[in-house]
Amino acid sequence: MNRPPEAFVLVDEERLLNFSTTCFEKAGITHEHAAIISRLLVNSDLRGVRSHGTATVNGYCGGFENGSFNPNPNIRVIHETPTAVVLDGNGTLGYLPMVRATEHAIAKAKEVGIGMGLVRYIGHYGSAGHYARICNEAGCIGFSVQGYQNQGNAGNQDPKPQLGYYGNPPICFAIPSDEEPPVILDAATCIMADYQRGPDFDALLSVIPAAFFKSIGYTAVASLLGGALTGFTEPPPEDTAKWGGGGMGGMVLAIDIESVVPPDIFHAEVDRMVHDVRETYEPLPGTDRALLPGGIETERTEKHRRDGIRYGEREQESARGVSERLGVPLPWDE
Repeated sequence: MNRPPEAFVLVDEERLLNFSTTCFEKAGITHEHAAIISRLLVNSDLRGVRSHGTATVNGYCGGFENGSFNPNPNIRVIHETPTAVVLDGNGTLGYLPMVRATEHAIAKAKEVGIGMGLVRYIGHYGSAGHYARICNEAGCIGFSVQGYQNQGNAGNQDPKPQLGYYGNPPICFAIPSDEEPPVILDAATCIMADYQRGPDFDALLSVIPAAFFKSIGYTAVASLLGGALTGFTEPPPEDTAKWGGGGMGGMVLAIDIESVVPPDIFHAEVDRMVHDVRETYEPLPGTDRALLPGGIETERTEKHRRDGIRYGEREQESARGVSERLGVPLPWDE
């Protein structure tokens, strides 16, 4: 899904930001709220993470329009300690509450070295990398995961689903650098993508079982840290319970580098690792360079800012749908 599209139109970053923001405002949320979601979605497009970019605007706007998500949330602190804060997302989409939680986490990290922000009662929060990268921008290492209600309960499906494909919540570790690209593992926990199913993939279950056991464990850990730890199984207050889309949680952890080691020493070692991997390892089959996670996204962002974002048919179809419904002009010239 996140491979560059073969057929595409080029869309300017600012035009896409304006398009997305206007669509969200038409769907009933404030300009500030719309601008925050749009900035994060366009960032995903810039990085080439098409699955979590502005192709989601149509569906997200529909959630606000049909009452699944709270368009005017009262995001509030439920519990706070010197190192952590828990927020009630009040049934809105996860982006704005998670940005607020990240701001809290960073502020606490700057005070005591480490800070954690947790949000309960939210919808989808998109790429975990949004919040871990915000930590990087503030001089912190970032980590983020999201949890889903009832994850791990497959119900009464017959036959039972295969455990090897168990769940796929978002997870991100983001480690800042200096001269080299940052090391950012922005992914989902399942070893296989959602579309990788069938006999050819099933055969791998017995060929490389260790890989599947790892992804099963990553899924369980991410779901519990991004869900159970937020307290989202507690009954929500009445003004939150009425929003059907608020059944998720999210967590972000910020570690202030300067509180434990001089940043220049840390960044120099990150740069060394990125450089040495690139220069001393053979690339994976089918690739031409040996890069750590984060390198490709940095390159794609530079290219898309310079040349325009490659907008494939999936993105175009979604944009046309929300454009026609809300009366917002498309961000490219047809």
